[in-house]
Amino acid sequence: MIWRWIEGHARHAPGAPALRFEGRRIAYAELAREAGRAAAALAARGIGHGDRVGFLGANHPSQLVLLAACARLGAVQVPLNWRLAPPELAFMLRDCAAAALFATREMAALAREAAPPGCAVLEAEAAWPEAPAPAPRGGEADPLLLVYTSGTTGRPKGAVLDQRALLFNALNALHLFGLTAADRVLTVLPMFHVGGLNIQTTPALLAGAEVVLHPRFEAGAFLAACAAERPTLSLLVPAVMAALVAHPGWAEADLSSLRAVGAGSSEVPLPLIEAFHARGVPVQQVYGATETGPIAIGQTREEALAAPGSIGRAALHGEARLLGPDGAEPPPGAEGEIALRGPHLARRYWGGPEALDAEGWFRSGDVGRMDAEGRFWFTDRLKHVIISGGENIYPAEVERVLREAPGVAECAVCGRPDPRWGEVPVAVIVPGPGFDAAAALRHCEGRIARFKHPRAVVTVEALPRTALGKVRLEALRALAAGARSGSRSGGPA
Repeated sequence: MIWRWIEGHARHAPGAPALRFEGRRIAYAELAREAGRAAAALAARGIGHGDRVGFLGANHPSQLVLLAACARLGAVQVPLNWRLAPPELAFMLRDCAAAALFATREMAALAREAAPPGCAVLEAEAAWPEAPAPAPRGGEADPLLLVYTSGTTGRPKGAVLDQRALLFNALNALHLFGLTAADRVLTVLPMFHVGGLNIQTTPALLAGAEVVLHPRFEAGAFLAACAAERPTLSLLVPAVMAALVAHPGWAEADLSSLRAVGAGSSEVPLPLIEAFHARGVPVQQVYGATETGPIAIGQTREEALAAPGSIGRAALHGEARLLGPDGAEPPPGAEGEIALRGPHLARRYWGGPEALDAEGWFRSGDVGRMDAEGRFWFTDRLKHVIISGGENIYPAEVERVLREAPGVAECAVCGRPDPRWGEVPVAVIVPGPGFDAAAALRHCEGRIARFKHPRAVVTVEALPRTALGKVRLEALRALAAGARSGSRSGGPA
C-alpha cells in the first residue's frame, strides 16, 4: 500500500517535498517514478510476489524506494542491522532464503561477506534504468516487512508485517502525532528497526509530509538540523536523548520548530523527559515491539504534558490490556503483563510459530500497570532482555558464543545499568581449565555485533541458581553491578 500513498501524493501534489537527504530534495513525483523504476528492475531480475529482498545500509532514500517497489510487486523487504557481524547477517539471509541483498556503497564489503550462495549482492544507490512500472501485484494481506528480532533461544526470529499492518500502524501514528502534509520529520534512528522506519518515517509518507533523513545520529548534526531545516517532529531513544542533553550546544540550540519528539524502545528516565520539557519540547512516549508494527500504546502531545513518564493509552486502531499470572485481568492499579491486539500486529514469525494467541493477543513479556485515568505505565520486563542504546540484546545469543570460548565451563549474561547506554551486558563466568577472560571476550569478535559484547567479566565458582536449577536473575544482576567497566576478570565486588 505504501506505493499507493506515494503515487497518490504524486498525483495531487507532484512538487511537494517527500525526502531530503544530504542536500538532495526528492519530490513526491520523483519518488513515485523512482519506486516504479525500482519495481521494474526487480521484476527484470525475476523478483516478484513473495520473494525476499534484503537491505543493508545506513539510512538512505533507496531503502524507502525499494520498500515501495516491494509493496507494488508483493515482495518482502528484509531490513538488516549493519551493526551485526557477518555470521549473524548470513543466518538471517539464509533463514528467509533472500533472493537479493541491496547494500549501500559503504556496506558493500560487509554484504559480500555475509551473503549466502544464491543471494545476489546489488548496489542500492545505483540509478534505476528508465522502464515502465509493472502492474501492481501486492495487496493488503501480503507480507511487506520481515524484521528480525533477537530470539530468547539465542537465534533471531523474523516477524512478518503485512501491508495492512503498515497502514494501520501509520494511522496510529497520524493520530498520536497529529501528522499532516505540513509536517517535516527528522529521521535519525536507524530504519533497520521498526521504530526508525515505522513510528514516524513511513507514516509521514502516508500524510504527504517531508522526511529529512540523516544516515546516522550525531548530536551536533541533529541540533544543527533543528536550526537549519526546521523539523516539526523527530523520534529518539533514551541514549540519544542523553547525548543531546549532554552536548555543549544543547542549552543554546534552536529547538523552536519541534512540536514534539517521540521516544521509546525502553523506559525513558524522567530526568531526560524533564530536560526536553524545560526546552519547550514535549516527549511523547510510544510503546510497542517489532511484532506490533511497532505502535501499540502511545501518548498524544497533550498526554505527554499531562502525564510525563506514562507510556500512554492503547493506540487508536488497537487494543491493550493487562494479564495476571492466571491469564485474568488484574484488579485496578495492580501490575500485569501487557498484552496487545490489533490490525497493526505481525501474525506470525517467518517459518515458525504464530506470534499471537488463539484470541489474537500478543504477549509482550513486559509488566505494566494502569492508572485510574486509563493510562499505562511501564514497570518491568518479564523477558530477560538487555536494552542498550535502543538495541535489544538477548543474553541467550551472547551466552551461546561465550560457551564456545576456551576455558568457559558455564556462563550467564545480564544487564548492568549504564549512564550512557541505559544498560550494558556483563558476563558472569565459571572458569574451567585454560580460561582467560580477555580471550573469552576476544572470542566474541566477528561472531556477534560489537554492541552485544560484554563490557566486563565476573568470575565465580558457581552460578547463582534456584532449587530447580534456574539462574537467579537478581543475584546475577547483583554480581554484574559489582563489575568494573572494561574489567576482564575478577570475582564479585
